[in-house]
Amino acid sequence: MTRRFSHWTPRYIVNRIQLLIYERTHPDSPWFSQGMIEVLGSWLQPQHKGLEWGSGRSTLWFAQRVNHLISIEHDESWYRRIDSQLKDTKLGNVDYRLCRNPSEYVSCVEQLPREQLDFALIDGIARDRCALAAVPILKVGGILIIDNCNWYLPNDSGAPDSRRAGQGAASHEWELFLQRVCTWRRIWTTNGVTDTALWVKSAE
Repeated sequence: MTRRFSHWTPRYIVNRIQLLIYERTHPDSPWFSQGMIEVLGSWLQPQHKGLEWGSGRSTLWFAQRVNHLISIEHDESWYRRIDSQLKDTKLGNVDYRLCRNPSEYVSCVEQLPREQLDFALIDGIARDRCALAAVPILKVGGILIIDNCNWYLPNDSGAPDSRRAGQGAASHEWELFLQRVCTWRRIWTTNGVTDTALWVKSAE
């Protein structure tokens, strides 16, 4: 596979260095844009209940700030690693699930009550289907967070591999997602390397 370096502009190099510095000085923060970390840090409340597809730094970070978190992971080795970290920190408010099958990974939330969760994070596999599955289980006023959103949804970001308006969404499911959230408030953040966005669910 040939590596591409066309995006290595002076601006991108500066952004990348700033990101590396931030990650080293904030080793417990999720791998989101700094702007999104700040938004979520001020929005999350101790009584909140949420869900994430794709575990990692975000798992412990959310668990330390909310009442309950469901975390769904498909990679068994990564699951064991994060499970060990959860046990070391003695956090008991995480329902951590290993779902190797992609269909089960998405559909395992169908059993959850509708409009009961305060937030959902999309940061693993099958992101387009997960985004659609998250819509009915969020409360009105709840938030849906998508990491690396610039890879899937049309935008004007300067981050590498960003999709442009003329390209449309990356899949039919992403197009359906955009239709579902067209009336929701959106906050889109970027650090010039990667983007993270959230949508606030409106009454339908």
